[in-house]
Amino acid sequence: MLTFLYLRLLKKIMRIFASIFLMITGIPVIAQIQNPISVSSSIEMIGQDTAIINFDVEIAQGWHVYSTNMPKGGPIEAFIKIDTIAGSRLDSVLTVSGKEVESYDNVFNMVVRYFENRATFSQRIIISNPDFYIEGVFTYGACDNKSCLPPQRVEFEYSGSEKSVLNSQHDAELWMIEGYDETLWNPVFKQIRFFDNVAPEMKRGWTGLLIAGFLGGLLALLTPCVWPIIPMTVSFFLKRSNNRRMGVRNAILYGCSIVVIYVTVGLAVTLIFGASALNALSTHAIPNLIFFLLLIIFALSFFGLFDITLPSNWSTGIDRKAGLSSGIWGIFLMALTLTVVSFSCTGPIIGFLLVEAATNSGLMAPAIGMFGFAIALALPFTLFALFPQWLDSIPKSGGWMEKVKVTLGFIELGFALKFFSVADMAYGWGLLPRELFLFLWILLSLLCGLYLFNIFRFNKKSEKSRITVWSVIPALACFSFAIYLIPGLKGAPLKAISAFTPPMSATIFSENFDYLEPDFVDFEEGMRFSAKVGKPAIVNFTGYGCVNCRKMEESVWAHNRVRQILENDFVVITLHVDDKTPLENILKLNENGTYTRLRTIGDKWSFLQRHKFGANAQPFYIILDNNANPLGGSYSFNTDVELYLAFLQRGMAAYNNNKFSN
Repeated sequence: MLTFLYLRLLKKIMRIFASIFLMITGIPVIAQIQNPISVSSSIEMIGQDTAIINFDVEIAQGWHVYSTNMPKGGPIEAFIKIDTIAGSRLDSVLTVSGKEVESYDNVFNMVVRYFENRATFSQRIIISNPDFYIEGVFTYGACDNKSCLPPQRVEFEYSGSEKSVLNSQHDAELWMIEGYDETLWNPVFKQIRFFDNVAPEMKRGWTGLLIAGFLGGLLALLTPCVWPIIPMTVSFFLKRSNNRRMGVRNAILYGCSIVVIYVTVGLAVTLIFGASALNALSTHAIPNLIFFLLLIIFALSFFGLFDITLPSNWSTGIDRKAGLSSGIWGIFLMALTLTVVSFSCTGPIIGFLLVEAATNSGLMAPAIGMFGFAIALALPFTLFALFPQWLDSIPKSGGWMEKVKVTLGFIELGFALKFFSVADMAYGWGLLPRELFLFLWILLSLLCGLYLFNIFRFNKKSEKSRITVWSVIPALACFSFAIYLIPGLKGAPLKAISAFTPPMSATIFSENFDYLEPDFVDFEEGMRFSAKVGKPAIVNFTGYGCVNCRKMEESVWAHNRVRQILENDFVVITLHVDDKTPLENILKLNENGTYTRLRTIGDKWSFLQRHKFGANAQPFYIILDNNANPLGGSYSFNTDVELYLAFLQRGMAAYNNNKFSN
């Protein structure tokens, strides 16, 4: 009965946690209109002959707006364009106030300047006539660590009288857009939402994280802080219980308590830092430097230089309360005692899992990683309680556990280099190019293999273990991994670990990437050609100043397998939303109750993306049939080549199925 009540309580707790997550995260949708930036304009009169037009910019957490006067070939800068001006003139250039951040961008190969949280852009004008009139547009670029918005425009109009040119203009109709084809421009964003392109990506990431957490828990079991406790704890449950059934029940409750404790730790990380902070960790340099130092400390701890322990009075206090308590509360306190006592071995593993989860897998990742870790940690206590005869056959404590700890230390050093690489690229230091990164990984792999072969020891006082098959196999795996890495020193892509190494652009030896050229840069022409040749079309909404678009081209489109499929099986249509080529006629459209002016070709493609696909961020990829209907969900920024290949293959399969069914 107590077991049933405990499990019901656990189930309710998990439901509460799930509700919290839903409130925090909402429902993820790739194709959507994002509005992370809010701009309000106003005019401030300074005397009778001077005025200042201010654009107050509020920036959502995790996003940034680029400054003025950016170098040529860089991201979209902030600027002001005047369409009509009378009775006044501009005085000086557009100025900006706020905390400006400078950072080297490895993709654009330049120092970029941007603002976070808020900024104010100001334009001073000199008034020569009380009935002055000025009309124009303020343009800026905005990005986060996943996507960039097309050039954002804020129309403004100020005058010294009631005159209003904007309101006297007639609205344009869609058919007035050059090249407009109603069949091709028909909105399909509701169809896109029926396709599940987000779930496979999240499912894969969460499954991998769950497995990583589970493996981490298994490794933690093999450490000197946990393994010796298993037989003692299980024997305690069996001896303390009146019968074997009660002993098994207590062991199950003990395992469930471990799961609750570690999942709570994962939830606490999320709730303390929040969604936006966790999402920003993957690209910000300072958090990655902190993680680099933390993993170095964890590795040194595993090497035996010192122990990372919680205050001793914590464990003794909890243990004393557990001894005085009975029932479910006593069992829970025993699980908490295990958590505290084993922290010197499990702490570095937990720390690594939380860091990796928070920076790479999204908001729910810390809890999912801890769930996998706790399941592995709790599993032996339940299994040995069910089958106590197995206790006689488990390996005894010995030097092999020291080898497990040291091996984990080498692994944490390798991942520490990964986080330092992110900071190195963010600041443009150039201290850890790809070749040096791979050389250090090769060195760590060789040292780990030699250690497992007993060539050297970190602690001479530790027991020297015999070389067995269980040390030979991981040692050979280390040597094999080192051999696999060697071709990377000469430029091999090393696709299996490309997500962890610096990009090919961070190589010492300059390399010119042969980017895939699109078949068409016009939507209507490309769609008509796809119908003619009987191939699906892939539309790529991109931008010259979109940093994440360049990353996709460099790491995904330049990949041989992706390039081959795109060239042979698709009609590639690339549309730049920041193409400044002017349209023949400026059009003013009524878009959902808001007036939008189309001045350039980039404006046209940006409007197409919003109107037809219900999205406004780049990069944005969508696969269409010959009638411009979606063949699946959209794809945004994710440099996982295998995931992008799956996206292409699903679209191709859907096209072939539709073709043969018709």
